[in-house]
Amino acid sequence: MGITTSKKIGNAVVRNRCRRIIRAAFYEISPMINGGYDFVFVARTKTKFLKSTHVERAMTECLKEVGVIK
Repeated sequence: MGITTSKKIGNAVVRNRCRRIIRAAFYEISPMINGGYDFVFVARTKTKFLKSTHVERAMTECLKEVGVIK
């Protein structure tokens, strides 16, 4: 899993918070993921205002849509 954040999101503190949010959301859903996939998540400007539960919900929906989670 890779996470990328650009400087457009904010300073280092904000970018690190975005990474922590994405990482926490991914670890919550990782047991449901079928193996053999590499993921790259891109933090957007809205990410800094969200909680990991919102990101987890959005991540689950997207991964179900592409068939990674059943």
